[in-house]
Amino acid sequence: MRSDTSKFPKPFHLTDNLRVSETHSNKKRETQKDKIHRAGGRGMATTSLDGAGEDRVLATAQQILMSLNTPKEVRQDMLLIFSSFDNRLSTISDLIDADNDSKSTISDAVPADEEEQEEDLDRLEAAMKVILRWDASFSGGGDFLRHSTSILDSHVDGVEYFSAVDDIIQWIDENLSLAPPLPPRRAAMCDRAEKAIQIAMTRLEHELRHVLIHSTVPLDADSLYSSVHRVSLSFASHDGAATATAEIDGSSESFGKTPNHRFHERVASFEDENENDGVSINLVHPDAVPELREIVTRMIRSGYERECLQVYSGVRRDALDECLAIIGVERLSIEEVHRVEWKVLDEKMKNWVHALKISVGVLLSGEKRLCENVFGDLVEVKEVCFNEIAKGCVMQLLNFAEAVSICKRSPEKLFRILDMYEASRDVLPDLEAMVSDEFVAGEARGVLSGLGNAVIGTFAEFENCIRNETSKKLVITGDVHPLARYVMNYLKLLVDYSDPLNLLLEIREEDLYRFQNDFQGDVSQLEAISPLGQRTLLLMSELEFNLEEKSRLYEDNALQQIFLMNNLYYLVWKVRDSEIRKVLGDDWIRKRRGQIRQYATGYLRASWTRALACLKDEGIGGSSSLSSASKMALKEKFKSFNACFEEIYRIQTAWKVPDDRLREELQLSISEKVIPAYRSFVGRFSSHLIEGRHAGKYIKYTPEDLDTYLLNLFEGSPAVLHHIRRKST
Repeated sequence: MRSDTSKFPKPFHLTDNLRVSETHSNKKRETQKDKIHRAGGRGMATTSLDGAGEDRVLATAQQILMSLNTPKEVRQDMLLIFSSFDNRLSTISDLIDADNDSKSTISDAVPADEEEQEEDLDRLEAAMKVILRWDASFSGGGDFLRHSTSILDSHVDGVEYFSAVDDIIQWIDENLSLAPPLPPRRAAMCDRAEKAIQIAMTRLEHELRHVLIHSTVPLDADSLYSSVHRVSLSFASHDGAATATAEIDGSSESFGKTPNHRFHERVASFEDENENDGVSINLVHPDAVPELREIVTRMIRSGYERECLQVYSGVRRDALDECLAIIGVERLSIEEVHRVEWKVLDEKMKNWVHALKISVGVLLSGEKRLCENVFGDLVEVKEVCFNEIAKGCVMQLLNFAEAVSICKRSPEKLFRILDMYEASRDVLPDLEAMVSDEFVAGEARGVLSGLGNAVIGTFAEFENCIRNETSKKLVITGDVHPLARYVMNYLKLLVDYSDPLNLLLEIREEDLYRFQNDFQGDVSQLEAISPLGQRTLLLMSELEFNLEEKSRLYEDNALQQIFLMNNLYYLVWKVRDSEIRKVLGDDWIRKRRGQIRQYATGYLRASWTRALACLKDEGIGGSSSLSSASKMALKEKFKSFNACFEEIYRIQTAWKVPDDRLREELQLSISEKVIPAYRSFVGRFSSHLIEGRHAGKYIKYTPEDLDTYLLNLFEGSPAVLHHIRRKST
């Protein structure tokens, strides 16, 4: 369709909302209509002078005089005759003189030649006939075009109709620019032209709705999701299925409510997606854009911007609502969000992150682009229109985020809240650039702040959970405690969010004293550590303290040392092989390795001291010849050692050291202490027992046997030494 925009005036000035725009538009049409009536001045039958009756008399007389087209002298004579019937007509001479004066003014703006004036009026008549011809086939109402033909069905018809509208608008504008009053015929034609424009605008309003609805491109939800659904597993299994299921174990009373086999899926950042994908879609078929532009330009120029914006924003807003429904965005109140169980809410929060990125990065940017293409240089109009379209979509998304931000704090929600915070932070600049409505932009900033506060509060709740986890249920094998697994996997996830957490977290004055052990009282060293690093140090201190408290629940001191060694080794391993190492530093790892060696030494002392005491010479005498009493003492020593070893074997095969390397190192440490001592003792005194009967009753194991049996310790499978081969002569 052609667009005769060269003769359009500059766009109307709008305020920043539709209500003001509506008032402005109404004023414009009223003003234009008033101009038409004023243009008729005293030359129209509807013109008023002093009173209603007097108006009609004067207007009738004036029309008679003007219609006769007689010379001035003849009109003066007729005026005298009229005055003789009614002296109120004596003022009509002023009207005639004014009419003559106005003609001299008009002559500069309209064709002086009577034939050209007729052609001008004929063109207007022809344009109005086009409008009225289409009006005859127009059924109007909600079933528009079901029983009517669209002017856009044919290119020729469309050009003709838009040209007719242009001609009428131009004719009205040119005649309204003249000083009133207009000649009666022109004034009457202005009135008719205004009615024709009203008819045309009613039709164009329905045409606009029809084109918008039928040219909307259906949303392909799968393709939209594929553009943002690139997730990364924030932590992966390192030690097999055990780690995968160990985010939290049901054994932990305080943390047992959290699902114990689910990875946290983190959505890729908004910037990365935009840079890599460059998602751009057509919300409306491109062929319809020129038609929309033709319609809205003429509606706005005619003073029907309110109707234009209502139709356009209404249809596009409905289309946007459908898009949100397709990608799973629901309208939920704050109360409804708070009643949703966590598993369902988790999915909704995850979906919200996708939906926000699709809405801002694809849908709203597409709507903005469409407004640019349709409204062109009408800057204020397209801003108002886009704000109205975007507001409902944005507020629906923000309302859900606000509800989440004031939910009850619980540690399992932190990562989803962080996802929502990052998504909101990433899209906010684009949203502010697109939406000029300060209310919407302010709400978006407020929700981002609320999500940030939710992150801070939820992180604090996580710290409290570690501090207050006081379950008395023992891990009977001395294995890694579920609390340690939970916290370390949690921290491993947290470091993936270092950027937002470093912005949001800060160290508290009341927490400074807890750094005494790590910094020997010099808390000034904290300045070199990031806020997340500081809070992570506190978390680790809380966890270590909690584990030490739990170790005191074991009556067996040796098992207490195994428990502490297992758990601290697990902490070090998790820190060393993850990004947590960058947060805590190598000094932290070195100190804990030293503690692990201390726990291993403590275990050896608690578990093997009694057995090794049996292999000492006290009470036996020299090895060359033994008295009867010494031989009895020797037999008791072998019996005691055998009993100690068998008890250790029975108990400690049930204990568990899950890390292969740590278990082997511990077995080697035992072997290095026990086997040489046993071999030496047997070598020195076995000859004294061989002389007697039942020597195998006392020397039950060779050093090689013991070394083999030691390999069965800490496997988590209790075993007993039965049918042991006894050494005999």
